[in-house]
Amino acid sequence: MIRVFRDINIDWLGKRRIFIGLSIVLMLAGMGTALYRHRVHPNGSEAFNLGVDFKGGTVVTVSFKQPPSVEGLRAAIGKAGIKDALIQPVLDKRGWFLVRVPHEGFQESQTGESQAGVDAARAKVREALNTFGAEAEATKSLPEDPKAAYKIEGTEAVGQIASKQLRTQAIAVTVAALIGMLLFIAFRFEWTYGAAAVIAVFHTVLVTLGLFSIFQIEINLTVIAALLTLVGFDVNDSIVIFDRIRENRKLYRRMSLYDVTNLSINQTLSRTVITSGLVFLSVIALVLLGGETLRPFALALLMGIIFGTYDTIAVAGPIMVWWEKRLEAANKLPSLTPRQKGVNANLAREERARNGVGKPSRAA
Repeated sequence: MIRVFRDINIDWLGKRRIFIGLSIVLMLAGMGTALYRHRVHPNGSEAFNLGVDFKGGTVVTVSFKQPPSVEGLRAAIGKAGIKDALIQPVLDKRGWFLVRVPHEGFQESQTGESQAGVDAARAKVREALNTFGAEAEATKSLPEDPKAAYKIEGTEAVGQIASKQLRTQAIAVTVAALIGMLLFIAFRFEWTYGAAAVIAVFHTVLVTLGLFSIFQIEINLTVIAALLTLVGFDVNDSIVIFDRIRENRKLYRRMSLYDVTNLSINQTLSRTVITSGLVFLSVIALVLLGGETLRPFALALLMGIIFGTYDTIAVAGPIMVWWEKRLEAANKLPSLTPRQKGVNANLAREERARNGVGKPSRAA
């Protein structure tokens, strides 16, 4: 195996207060930003920049004879006054695009308002598309109309009720993944190891979401998929270190848990850096070349890999050591010296003698 670091001896646990303090600052900054936005916008919709999947909106499907670039289509839609629209090419149909338009005040229970929102979004998109040419007649397909440049193939609404269900399901899936990881590591190692790993993963998720709130990066279903991917990636890194800790505790029985943990982190540091570095390079390519559609997903992965690698090294280990020491102190009875044991035995005999317990029988 390639080793980036040889004979490294860093006291990671000695710097635990700095690392944990930095983590707390990052989490508080993200949570503080989200809470501030929540207070400024009482409906809470601006704490995070939620996409159409979670906020509700309209999805317009468009086909072109001569498809424009995604950037050109986005610019035309922006000039028509449509903000935060998401342009997504349909991969299996050349010249087809999905235009996702978020809108506020969408009431699922009121059919009239719902249809009005859909019609308004469709009209705005049509206004933007007219810059590319005429629309095909409703009774004709796009190839059948020689004068047409595009055609609106369909319009769908994503209501607030469906969006709230998606939000609830996304949170439930993330929590279920964390609980599943906790149970697996608790079964495979010890529950303290599992708790430390889950706290580290939770830290990664919170910091990533906090940065999304600070920079108002859109959160959609692909971001949730990225967060779930990070849960598995982060826990896998933690398991590698915990497995080495378990092996070293058997090899170095006289070494303290503090020193064993430092040794294990240093021994696995090359593997952690190489694995995370290769994934980092792949995700950088997605961020730079993946386009607007994949950018939120790629940014979530990028942030998660950086902070996931950080907390695997600097957060999970110190939490596990702290927890193990607390449990050991709580469960371990104070040991007595032989002299203390003798004094206690004499006191016990005197107490029994005063109470008439254990005196020898005269008949004996």
